[in-house]
Amino acid sequence: MSAPNKDFKNGYVLGIKEISEILPHRYPFLLVDRIVSIDLEKREIVGQKNVTVNEEFFNGHFPNAPIMPGVLILEALAQTGGVLIHQLGKKNKIALLLFVNNAKFRKPVLPGDVLLLHAEGTHIGSNGGRVKVKATVNGLVAAEAEIGFALRDKEQI
Repeated sequence: MSAPNKDFKNGYVLGIKEISEILPHRYPFLLVDRIVSIDLEKREIVGQKNVTVNEEFFNGHFPNAPIMPGVLILEALAQTGGVLIHQLGKKNKIALLLFVNNAKFRKPVLPGDVLLLHAEGTHIGSNGGRVKVKATVNGLVAAEAEIGFALRDKEQI
């Protein structure tokens, strides 16, 4: 299986249009803006989320000191893992969240940050698997975890 086009004609591998064709999520829950790197042999992917002050969640978390909620960082990481699963050949499947282990939040994510979403497939089987994930801002780890998922046919959802 070959990797997607890596000539980065627009500075990324997959844009929002392609991501929307892969993931079932839509605004305000589609949390991956682009995929900037995929290495299918290593089972690794890097997505990008541009965090803007216009995000709806900043109205309540927290209005005078906006911080991106940790659960949404984990969701963005899970969605990036979902794109990886798709690119590894599970095209008619949807990855459903089963568990999050060892989640750690190390740095607040603020408006204006560019969140890089790293996922590595540690186990991918016919019915599910695990990805090791890490979110970084300017090279510093903001969050990390292990995420487990079940694979279901798109028609079952």
